[in-house]
Parts: sequence; C-alpha cells; structure tokens
Amino acid sequence: MNHVAAAEERIVSERLKRKLNEVNAAAQAQLSGIQDHVNFTLQKAYFKCAYECFERRRTQEEINHCVENCSVPVLNAQNMVENEMAKFQERLNRSLMVCQDKFEAAKLKQIKTGAMNDLESCVEEAIQGSIQLLPHVVDQLKASLSIDG
Repeated sequence: MNHVAAAEERIVSERLKRKLNEVNAAAQAQLSGIQDHVNFTLQKAYFKCAYECFERRRTQEEINHCVENCSVPVLNAQNMVENEMAKFQERLNRSLMVCQDKFEAAKLKQIKTGAMNDLESCVEEAIQGSIQLLPHVVDQLKASLSIDG
C-alpha cells in the first residue's frame, strides 16, 4: 500500500469514528428520558417499596422476599432497555459489516478508484438509517414502560 492510500485510509477511518460517535450521541440524547425514568422514577419507587418491607413482625426471609419483589419493575425496565439497545447495536453492526464487505470486495477486484468514497457513503447511509430508527426504538420503549411524552 502506498503512502497516499494509507493516508486516505487514516482520514476515512477518522471520519468513520466521528460518524459512530454521532450515533452514540444521538442514542444517549434520545434515551435520556427513558434513563431518567428508570434511574429516578422506578428506582425511587423501589426504595420506597423496599423501605416498607422492613417491619419487626416480618421474618428475615419475608423481608428479603419483599425487597426482591420491589426490585422487579426496575430490573425488568433495565433489561428491556438493554435488550432493545443490543438489537439496535446489532442492526447497526450488520449494516456496517455489509459496508466493510463491499469495500473488501472492491479491494480484491482492485477497484481502488472510489472504493474509499463508496465505503464512506455506505457507512453514512447506515448511520443515518440507524439515527432515523432511534425515535421508533425510543417510542417502543416508552410504550412498553408506560412513559408519557
């Protein structure tokens, strides 16, 4: 690989990293309301519920069972968010793998002209598609968690 091609690859690599950071920032921004709901509303309810479990008339086993039951909504919500985001990440990864496969095939065919540009535009399309999908993922999570707004 010559120096020009190596430099071009580094530039494209940096651009791709910025694009991935863009997706991460969009995901964090979109999910902030859901994270607030889980971290504050559900956690607060958990601690209030758990506090009520501690009564002198209950055995240690009853208290433990009560506290465990209090944690169910928080754990379910956390699992739901983690699962949805794992599916989102998997979809993005598959899209990016397709881009990488196309790029590798172009290199094998020695179609160097435009291969980097094609890779970059493929990645841009995959990332924009993922960013456009985020509001739907968030809406689905909000509906599942009964979050208004």
